[in-house]
Amino acid sequence: MVENALIEVRNLSKHFAVGTGLLRHDGGARIKAVDNISFDIGKGETLGLVGESGCGKTTAGRCIIMLHRPTSGDILFQGRNLCNMADEELRPLRQKFQIVFQDPYESLDPRFTASDAIGEPLRIHGTLRGQAYRERVGELLNLVGLSPYMAERYPHEFSGGQRQRLGIARALALNPSFIVCDEPVSALDVSIQAQIMNLLDDLQQQLGISYLFIAHDLSVVRHISRRVAVMYLGKIVELSDCDQLYKNPLHPYTRALLSAVPIPDPKVEATRTTIVLKGEIPSPLNPPSGCVFHPRCPSAFAPCPTVVPVFRDAGGGHAVSCLLYPTSQP
Repeated sequence: MVENALIEVRNLSKHFAVGTGLLRHDGGARIKAVDNISFDIGKGETLGLVGESGCGKTTAGRCIIMLHRPTSGDILFQGRNLCNMADEELRPLRQKFQIVFQDPYESLDPRFTASDAIGEPLRIHGTLRGQAYRERVGELLNLVGLSPYMAERYPHEFSGGQRQRLGIARALALNPSFIVCDEPVSALDVSIQAQIMNLLDDLQQQLGISYLFIAHDLSVVRHISRRVAVMYLGKIVELSDCDQLYKNPLHPYTRALLSAVPIPDPKVEATRTTIVLKGEIPSPLNPPSGCVFHPRCPSAFAPCPTVVPVFRDAGGGHAVSCLLYPTSQP
């Protein structure tokens, strides 16, 4: 539990029906994209959410801001349960949570100018018109490090980093309290990644925004997150303070991810061992029994294929879902 939590996620699941046949009717099979996860995000905090591609990170983020309706569970925003609200009730609240998409090339309409793209939330929610609208667009461009004279340019006239700045400006238009950053730097050059992350950090300090920062690169997450959650096959397997997670990873999957992060010291890099996981990630359509990681786990033992580990605190706020730790056994 986080004191003064802005977002509270409780037992969240999102399953997608798999269609069969010519008309794609629901055949009963379901992909468990997100499977019973729980965490909190405090006001002004960044929670990193990491894992391999296909583990459910993006689906979890989209469920939290109700772009996907959860299959089950609760999402509390400022104490109000979003899952119990109709679309009409959600509409005014949507101003308070936004998203920055992964690909700055795909997330902007090529027919819209920068002014149109940034101002779209203002038009939809009818908050500003006329001169006030134009002034707000200029203010947002300045806020993300762009010049107001760029307002009438089209997306193809911007670089990749500038396009992502436009995406961030659009997310800020309605003064949100919470933003899902869905791999916002993965499509950018390394030098530009640092600029965008510094911008997000500066905006958080200035505006007090909370972030869910989704990424597959643990070295990126380390520089922006206070806490980190590690996700595998729809489940959160470890959650801890950032420094503690990197110094003392408990789950075998987290250890494997960290072993793949390069260290910028040739001597240290030469002495460490990379953990290579066997096999491929199982299908979320038919996840393994027991611990979902056991088919690939180098530390698996007898109970792992049959006993589902409980996600619990292993001490000091370091939570893990693994049968290697007594506090995590049912």
